[in-house]
Amino acid sequence: MEAYTVPFEVAAPTYGQSLATLHQALRFGICPLIETVEDMLAELGDPDLRFDCVQVAGTNGKTSTSRYVAAILAGEGLRTALYTSPELVSYTERMEVDGRPVSEESFAHGIACAREAGRRVNERRQAAGERPYDITEFDLLTVAAMVVFAEAGVDVAVLEVGMGGRWDATSAAKSIRAVAVTGIGLDHMRILGDTLEQIAGEKSAVIKHGRTCVLGVGTATPDSMEEVFLRQCEAEGVVPVLVRPDVLADAEGLMHAGVPRSHADLPHASFAIDARPTCVGAPLRLAVRTPRAEYRGIEALKPAYQAANIACAVTLAEEFLGRQLGVDALLDAVAKCPTPGRFDIVRADPPALIDACHNPQSVRAFLTAIRAIEPEVEERPALLCAVLADKDVKSIVALLAPEFPAVVCTQTDSPRAMAAEELAGLFREQGCDVRGTYGTVDEAVHALWDEAFVACGSITTAGAVAAIFHG
Repeated sequence: MEAYTVPFEVAAPTYGQSLATLHQALRFGICPLIETVEDMLAELGDPDLRFDCVQVAGTNGKTSTSRYVAAILAGEGLRTALYTSPELVSYTERMEVDGRPVSEESFAHGIACAREAGRRVNERRQAAGERPYDITEFDLLTVAAMVVFAEAGVDVAVLEVGMGGRWDATSAAKSIRAVAVTGIGLDHMRILGDTLEQIAGEKSAVIKHGRTCVLGVGTATPDSMEEVFLRQCEAEGVVPVLVRPDVLADAEGLMHAGVPRSHADLPHASFAIDARPTCVGAPLRLAVRTPRAEYRGIEALKPAYQAANIACAVTLAEEFLGRQLGVDALLDAVAKCPTPGRFDIVRADPPALIDACHNPQSVRAFLTAIRAIEPEVEERPALLCAVLADKDVKSIVALLAPEFPAVVCTQTDSPRAMAAEELAGLFREQGCDVRGTYGTVDEAVHALWDEAFVACGSITTAGAVAAIFHG
């Protein structure tokens, strides 16, 4: 195939100018309108048709699953791209090619192409008497990623859904061949709905005719939610592969309630945890059985809750390729795959650990890993916590408060951040020892500088702490 080139002239902006463009687009907030991205991609000559796509949706686990899928496909010899969100430190982290973030120059070029495509589309709409699109930050980033990946000549791009699925910008890609839904939680309720079933309806829209589909552990219960996915599969003529733990305890709190139905008429993949990490740096060992093969001796220096994500990724990679994976390549890919911000040690001595858990379901999984390392609450380090006000903050606090001997409350620079004093009040209501309240993450980290601590509560919290230690 002829190399992709942008079909119009674009100025060469600096990285700083591209960030200014993105920050300006933030004023449009979240605007679920997939036609915006579809028209921008068409204006650019359909860069998304230059490679295949794998799409990963879900409330929790989708970033880790996406990273594992990309690593596994790269191990199979494919030139692989990865699109995730949000970043921890730099915007360039959202776009990876061959396992590395793209350069600031490539990133800025992609944003410039997306911006010019949007300008041209809106100019035509206005000339036709139509309302111009409100082009959001995520629209620009998604279109930019398609341009960057096409110009890099990748074979496949793994796309993490930003939010939902039906109207998500990643769903505008026309070359999606395989999809997975990792699980469902009550998140983004203002936009997606206030029940698990409503949210499942939005996320299930990624399941379409002609695509293979994997349904992760978190889609199994309750039955009413699982039924939403199965009905969508039936309507689209798709036979899903269901990922389930061999032992219910291996689900690590990822199921909502009850025991999953068996569905003997559908293909299954399963996983079993052979060894759980008992300290930071100890390996997780598991086996994964898919409809095509059984893979034993998979190891990762990760908490046990990653087993479900690894199993989902193995199954999705198989479904995309339509064949069994190479065992040696798989073991190497999983062992070396980074998961930034997920149970991530950012300083060894004294230990500073960050985790991007940001809703009750992911907090439960995180706490399961903490308990495995240190069963005694009084022996655990202090908690540094900052949350976003549009999350289920009361439930997050209720889960975290009894698990740490003390907490330091702060807030990130996100416009959605809950004020540190308000968060501290919620922890005090739970009887927690609030050691301090700080207006910035930097102040909170330096208050804990000489001791071990754990930081969590939002993805932006993990990113802010990572930036302090990694620059």
